Amino acid sequence: MEELSVQSKIIKSVYFSQEDGRLRICFKNGEERLFEGVPSSEAHAMTVAPSPGHYYLDRIRTRFRRLAA
Repeated sequence: MEELSVQSKIIKSVYFSQEDGRLRICFKNGEERLFEGVPSSEAHAMTVAPSPGHYYLDRIRTRFRRLAA
């Protein structure tokens, strides 16, 4: 997985795998979420959004399948 740079109040780090479309989001509160089937365009759009946290809530959390951590 490749680490993507992100500036966010709630997201600590983001990792994305081009091979399988898995997106790992590590939050500043210690929680971690892993999603599959995420297009690279969505992963990168989240990292450059004015609010990556809001982008996650609106575009990632409800649209892609979450895997058990």
